[in-house]
Amino acid sequence: MDALGCSPHMNMSKEFCFCTLAVGNRYRTHAQMLAKDIQQYSPATTFVVLTDRPTDFQEYSHVLAFKHRLQSIKGYHDKRFALAKALTLFDTCIFLDSDMRIIDFVPTDMEWLPGITARTGCNILKHNVDSNKRKALSVIEEVAQKLDLDLQKTQWFHEFMFTLRKQAGAEIEFLKLWETISYFFEMQGVYSGQGNVMGLAAAKAGLEIRIESTDRFLFFKDNLEKERIKKGQSKLKEKQVYFDIHKKIEYPERPIWRKGIDKLIKKAGFIYRLSRLKILAKQDHNFQKLFGVD
Repeated sequence: MDALGCSPHMNMSKEFCFCTLAVGNRYRTHAQMLAKDIQQYSPATTFVVLTDRPTDFQEYSHVLAFKHRLQSIKGYHDKRFALAKALTLFDTCIFLDSDMRIIDFVPTDMEWLPGITARTGCNILKHNVDSNKRKALSVIEEVAQKLDLDLQKTQWFHEFMFTLRKQAGAEIEFLKLWETISYFFEMQGVYSGQGNVMGLAAAKAGLEIRIESTDRFLFFKDNLEKERIKKGQSKLKEKQVYFDIHKKIEYPERPIWRKGIDKLIKKAGFIYRLSRLKILAKQDHNFQKLFGVD
């Protein structure tokens, strides 16, 4: 993958980087807004972006944009590629969903322990029982049995925002297992819920997971912000501009014929990736060893 963006001689922070996945016009547009935020509130920090159109980020000197084509069925598990690329450049990376916004200055002296530090999480069984996700829970239990994992000691964490710091190679095993376990989930028709897959992969790899609900810097995430407003922890008037921008990107005005074509393209991509799934699984020696599925 070729990168577009900052020069290797630029004075960028080597402590950590931000990273995201931005494939498709909607996600690229979100990521461009996030790039501007990082430029304003954390100007010394590199932003690693995996995207289908790196040229969309060439105006941002702090962005390293790498060409990427979706691999997982609905793209959710491709976040691992963004993390893998970021960890070839930095010891610590903060993954942010592309539609997040940073709304105030980011401290330059943040310290992270090895492993994963997640903004939101809990026991994997509690999350899926409380959410009534029966199909996912069934697959989780099957994976745990095959991997000899104690689900009472296995964490789920939300994938919208978390930090990954190198942990003596456990992070490499974690990313490999994420891929392997995601194949099994997708073969059972469970295409989302990457927090479950990451929790299982981390448990098997011995990668530490910590839940840290105290925010180290201010950010906007639409669903979380709605909950904050309901609880009186935030004010709609102060965040309305972010909601408006988010809505405009999510629901752009397009002619009906364009919507139809986009829908067909999306469906074709889904069918193509689904047809490749068994081939990829067969090529994954770890998958055959752990699951032995034909």
